[in-house]
Amino acid sequence: MSHEFDVEEFKKKYPKLAEEIFGNKTKQLTLRVESGFSDPWRNYVPTVVDYIRRCKTVEEAIEVVEYLAKRGELSSEEAEELRNILLTRGLEFFGSRKEDDYYYKEAKKYWSLMRKQRARMLQEQEESTSETE
Repeated sequence: MSHEFDVEEFKKKYPKLAEEIFGNKTKQLTLRVESGFSDPWRNYVPTVVDYIRRCKTVEEAIEVVEYLAKRGELSSEEAEELRNILLTRGLEFFGSRKEDDYYYKEAKKYWSLMRKQRARMLQEQEESTSETE
């Protein structure tokens, strides 16, 4: 996001800052305030399915379900249903296995994409600024 000020308006609003920036020169001024990108994993709480998809065996997944039920994160009905699904349909029912560094890889892809978008946005802003000069 950027906001353009008339230089004289800027000098009136922020005289000390204007003096530091311009001295006695008159220029065009573009202020850019960049908001950070939101982190898709911030406040993310994995679901029981996320945990199951990290398991290597049905037995391991059943242990996870029992642990979550014991902690009160699953009702006994939900736990029983998940156990039945695991025993009859297997781990594959819940999707492919999430590798140990799944979230790291996803975050790396996300931040790479954000850096590319930011670079593209800055380049477009520089091009539009150079066109107006």
